[in-house]
Amino acid sequence: MIPSQRHLFDIPDEIAYFNCAYMGPLTKAARAAGHRGIDRKSLPWTVSPVDFFTESERARALFAELIGAAAKDVAIIPSASYGLAIAARNIPLEQGQKILLLEDQFPSNVYCWQQRAKETGAEIITLKTPADHDWTRVVLAAIDETVALAALPHNLWTDGALLDLKAIGAALRATGAKLVLDVTQSLGALPLSVKEVKPDFLIAAAYKWLLGPYSVGFMYVAPDHQDGEPIEYNWLNRKGSEDFAGLVDYVDDYQAGARRFDMGERANFALMPVAVAALEQILDWGVAEIQETLTEKTRDIAARCQPLGLTSLPDNRRPGHFLGLRRDGGLPKDLLERLRAEDILVSVRGSSMRITPHLFNNDADVDKLVTALKKIL
Repeated sequence: MIPSQRHLFDIPDEIAYFNCAYMGPLTKAARAAGHRGIDRKSLPWTVSPVDFFTESERARALFAELIGAAAKDVAIIPSASYGLAIAARNIPLEQGQKILLLEDQFPSNVYCWQQRAKETGAEIITLKTPADHDWTRVVLAAIDETVALAALPHNLWTDGALLDLKAIGAALRATGAKLVLDVTQSLGALPLSVKEVKPDFLIAAAYKWLLGPYSVGFMYVAPDHQDGEPIEYNWLNRKGSEDFAGLVDYVDDYQAGARRFDMGERANFALMPVAVAALEQILDWGVAEIQETLTEKTRDIAARCQPLGLTSLPDNRRPGHFLGLRRDGGLPKDLLERLRAEDILVSVRGSSMRITPHLFNNDADVDKLVTALKKIL
């Protein structure tokens, strides 16, 4: 169990922030790294050609460590939708093949597949929410020889419903189908190893559970796909781009591995230091330890909210960092407004109130939340 880490964040005592699924706050160290990056941009004579590579390569290596991959298997991207567009472009689809999606899945992992289905004649199969919220069972039952790929999260962004990606990945591989993951709502708080799950593409934006900056993300690309086609053609991801004087010697070859898929201007001198500081902190805490700590916290909140008529998924159907609470008859329409008036921040997605804490939340935050809900409900 990790004790409260609130001292590492700039969160006033009166703020009870349970909204990491919306946006994770930067640590003080990450914010300071960003300030230094901004300052450095005002002194361009201090930036050398090697600096276009060092910080981004450090971030790449840290993300690789987080998921149990090699640095060469990781691309730097600006958003989840960017990475998913790369995946959609590089997985062959044929008329009549099926693409498995979940009902109420986040739109970035839907729109790109809808477009590819239009282009290829493939068919979108949207799996309906099961009454028992056992998404793993539903996905496994849908896999057959006609399925080309499944595009999934690790847990659903609305209520946190959990999927067993290891079992699903194995079933897809058995039929030759591909697995594309958007793990923005889990990575950094829920352990995941690409060696176990073996996805074809895995994408995560940094600004939620990785506690990183907006407009930065990362993508794991399995070796079988690393000779694929990027969606932009920038100079930095070409072979030999470290030699600025030789950039006029145009080449067809790319940097090794998944680097060919890197976004343009990946060196971003303001944001990349923030991403590095955030990833270093996540790794220092340990993702398994983060999950264990947040599991205890959300269990306590769920138990204290149950007498108020608020119910959640069973512990074996959700990850410990993500609590979705529902109420018979629905939630009050002014719930968010009334909680915000008390300096309590949560989200509502679909029919669920999302309570998504992190290590900055303390017992006083939980007491404040439960007291406010008692008054409102």
